[in-house]
Amino acid sequence: MDILNTVTSALGGGKDDSQSDLMGTIMGLIGEQSGGLNGLIQQFSSKGLGDVVSSWVRTGANLPISAEQIQDILGSDTISNLASKLGMDSDSLSRQLSNLIPQVVDKLTPDGKVSEGDILSQGMNLISGLFGK
Repeated sequence: MDILNTVTSALGGGKDDSQSDLMGTIMGLIGEQSGGLNGLIQQFSSKGLGDVVSSWVRTGANLPISAEQIQDILGSDTISNLASKLGMDSDSLSRQLSNLIPQVVDKLTPDGKVSEGDILSQGMNLISGLFGK
């Protein structure tokens, strides 16, 4: 089962276009970081949320993150630009990202650790699936 299907199933939904677009956005955020998932983790850690992001990587329960924290970490300009591309408002996108990013990071780290090779190939498979329609 590819990562998109895994995450979509975890969310209890089907693979519709809006969810695929949102998942593509999340994978883009991970891919845009200089160190991939490690870069995203470092970005959260540098804003004082190391314990929160570590809970997503480790096995066990994921600590929550608020929409406001997502906006602070990613930046309001980034959120605004992404929301515009997705045809949604910034607050709505931030809320969805605050729910989805922990789950995506969790699914990308099933053994409780970051494995760059696996993440990059899973991310590439996801992106290929999204844009190969």
